[in-house]
Amino acid sequence: MNKGRIFLLIACLWCTLSIWALHVIPVGIPDQDYTFIDNDGDTIYIFASAIDMRHPAGKTDWYKVDGSLYQSNVDEIFPDNGGYYTLQNGEPEYFYVFSYADYKPNTDDWQLTVQPKCESTILTLTGTLPQPITYTIADGRKRTVPRTCNVSYTDLAWSDAEMRWQDSAAVAAFDFPDTQFTLPAIYQATDISLAVDNIARALGLVVDSITTTLSAPIAVKSHVTSRTETRGKQGELSNELERPTSEDVLTGSAELRIQFYSNPTPAATFFSWRVYQGTALIYSRNDENLFEVFSEPAAYRVVNTVTGTDCPCETCNQDSTEVTVNISVSDLRVPNVFTPNGDGLNDEFRVQYRSLAEFHCWVYNRWGKLIFEWTDPARGWDGTINGRPAAEGAYFYVIRARGTDADPKQGYTTKAAYRRAQLKSDKMVGIYQLSGDINLIRGKK
Repeated sequence: MNKGRIFLLIACLWCTLSIWALHVIPVGIPDQDYTFIDNDGDTIYIFASAIDMRHPAGKTDWYKVDGSLYQSNVDEIFPDNGGYYTLQNGEPEYFYVFSYADYKPNTDDWQLTVQPKCESTILTLTGTLPQPITYTIADGRKRTVPRTCNVSYTDLAWSDAEMRWQDSAAVAAFDFPDTQFTLPAIYQATDISLAVDNIARALGLVVDSITTTLSAPIAVKSHVTSRTETRGKQGELSNELERPTSEDVLTGSAELRIQFYSNPTPAATFFSWRVYQGTALIYSRNDENLFEVFSEPAAYRVVNTVTGTDCPCETCNQDSTEVTVNISVSDLRVPNVFTPNGDGLNDEFRVQYRSLAEFHCWVYNRWGKLIFEWTDPARGWDGTINGRPAAEGAYFYVIRARGTDADPKQGYTTKAAYRRAQLKSDKMVGIYQLSGDINLIRGKK
């Protein structure tokens, strides 16, 4: 970098610092004794005690915001509450100062009452409230310095980690000095405190507060959870498609056996479960929790409703949660080869399936002799006959199966019954009539 550029940077920096140094600032006062607020572009200083404003450039003229001269040719002023300005390069620089002592709340005669409303909690503050901090800008419009109070209480919040409702500290900020504050419906009895205000906190002053008690919950709430019975472990090799391997699944191969928990807040006294298949109500229960077995492929809606008796109106007296359960349609897939060589890959003749209610498979040798059969679709033939390895080659299988989506009347108990059903339709939903060759190839391990 050449000397010219260095000189230019130094000059720019000096100019910037010089301009900044001309701004009016509090002087000789610890930072904690005043606070700065930017209110929509207005520069406001609020002091805990003495007000002392100084112009770093030295003696200057000070004006009130209405244009009248306040003091002339001085570098420091001790102004009253209100707006002022000095001239910076011929342009006014406005600022507004206030002594917090003139606007400090006094809670001696305050009262805080709580009124339950539908789905909300109404707090009302009465007593001698401080005047708002207002000021007038150059064009004559009035503005108010923003002030807030904090309302704090202990409510219940659901913890996914703990799987239960836990105490949770809640804090809400409201404009001050308003006299009415709306909180959400609260799920347990609690003390409610109102503390004022943000300016006092910024100044490090003792914050006045007042407390009232909510003696009973205003609303009820449930948080429905479920636990699905699993089949096998996550990642474990299986020939069942979409089997439930995780307790949190609500979709998969039938049948899904699911335990539902309503997890209500303490105010709940009545429980209702309604199970719908599509839009049709299947049944309802009035227990706190529900165990259900879903077998038939369909989309189900499980609706839980909890009700309390101490809530002020019907809407907050009740809470409903809906859970969707999807059971997959049946499916059956048959391989054409398996390799029982002990390498852990494709060692058994197994079908792939989903949502089956009945299953039967027969395996025959080339002379039509039955050599193996089984009725559990999760199992298979390991390629042995009476404990001895079967010869390599083609074998013939026959499979008769019924999915959980089949009409129960379409089931079969004998081959003759199945043949009679087959004559009625070649495309019966959920009915599987399969036959073909399965090739046994041992290969090398």
